[in-house]
Amino acid sequence: MHDVYDVAVIGAGVVGCAIARELAQYNLRCVLIEAGSDVGVGTSKANTALLHNGFDGKPGYLETRLVRRGYDLLSKYGAEVGIPIEHIGGLLVAWTDEQLQSLPEIRETAQINGAHNVDFISLDELYRREPYLGKGALGALEVPSESIICPFTTPLAYATQAVINGVELCLNSPVQRIETGPDYHTVHYPGGAIRTRYVVNSAGLHADTINGMMGHDEFHITPRRGELIIFDKMARGLVSHILMPVPNKVTKGVMISPTVFGNVLLGPTAEDLEDRSASQTTDAGLNSILKKGSQILPDLLNHEVTSTYAGLRSATEHGDYQIHLHPEQRYLCVGGIRSTGLSASMAIAEYALEQLESAGLRLQRKAEFLSVHMPNIGEAFTRPYQSDAMIQANPDYGRIVCHCERVTRGEIIDAANAPIPARDFDALRRRTRAQMGRCQGFFCAAEVTAILAKASGQPVEHLLSLEQQA
Repeated sequence: MHDVYDVAVIGAGVVGCAIARELAQYNLRCVLIEAGSDVGVGTSKANTALLHNGFDGKPGYLETRLVRRGYDLLSKYGAEVGIPIEHIGGLLVAWTDEQLQSLPEIRETAQINGAHNVDFISLDELYRREPYLGKGALGALEVPSESIICPFTTPLAYATQAVINGVELCLNSPVQRIETGPDYHTVHYPGGAIRTRYVVNSAGLHADTINGMMGHDEFHITPRRGELIIFDKMARGLVSHILMPVPNKVTKGVMISPTVFGNVLLGPTAEDLEDRSASQTTDAGLNSILKKGSQILPDLLNHEVTSTYAGLRSATEHGDYQIHLHPEQRYLCVGGIRSTGLSASMAIAEYALEQLESAGLRLQRKAEFLSVHMPNIGEAFTRPYQSDAMIQANPDYGRIVCHCERVTRGEIIDAANAPIPARDFDALRRRTRAQMGRCQGFFCAAEVTAILAKASGQPVEHLLSLEQQA
């Protein structure tokens, strides 16, 4: 039990990390509490990796406003700190008469939302830009500012900047109960507790559970599973834009998109569940998106699949974000943040601080706010093995260990010694791409294990047991 913190942020997904980073700019004592073993290990690591500009959001919704603002903030921040972002643009493709008839309304919505560059393109132009697109498209809208982003580096950048500027990070600490007193809250987790004046709930899939601990019941989370397929890098030449379907009331639909790692992504599904841990893929789900993919980009199915994964989105019974301030409790709930949370993260953090300040949190900016620059794991920018300067400074950057993803010994050592270090293989993958490629670690596992064990000071047996548990 430490002295009383000013703010405790519960949940170190992309939104919680963004809020912690925002708080770190002020003279406050803050803690970021996470149930998992690393930051960004829940929904944040298993999304569609898009930086969305909010063109199709419902006008007047808080989500739409924050996505629009967040797009601008994250585009700028990403360039500053080295988050891989590629502004490749999107094409919203109609395949049925019903979808075609909805395009003018979507364009009108985009205009209302401030996305004035969303417009129709001809079928000739559509197929000129995407020659491998399947036959039968009836029309399309161009969305020039849609982008792809690294979903791993983003929360890690936020959290790293928060930590080096004084925010304490408390991992492996699932919140069990919260006691509220007149001056502070006591947040209990296995093996400990912290006292804090303010609580921010950004617990993702468990935000309604934390909300209940605080005595509130504004929403209930129903996990919405999205299954996705990652195709080999040899497929990258088939597609130049994000190919988006016309959305319906339940989902934005199945899309095909390049990734910043040089692969091609197909998905997601949208399946409402009750089990908040059901992040496994299914035969039915994968087959359904393969069927969709065969219509959108038929040649894609001729390429090898590198991996599959599923993410659980925090859907609620409401159509908008569930951000609720309870000033009398010094409590802010940031719930119902669905698939747009990555794009909106910095704007959500900005909005959260406005709410906290209105509830009495005193914000006094620090004289100095330390910057960060993240290791690049994106294909559109210079990787360490390609940099003569980096290799001359440290020859380990020229020693490739994971050949599928071109990950070097130097990068693995750096990840093990970072401000938020990689302490297992899953964390290492998100920081370096090691073992994420075609062979899924079959070739490099032994050497990666040995390097990580030595650099992190952990026995090999311990690392292997963590991998088995995962």
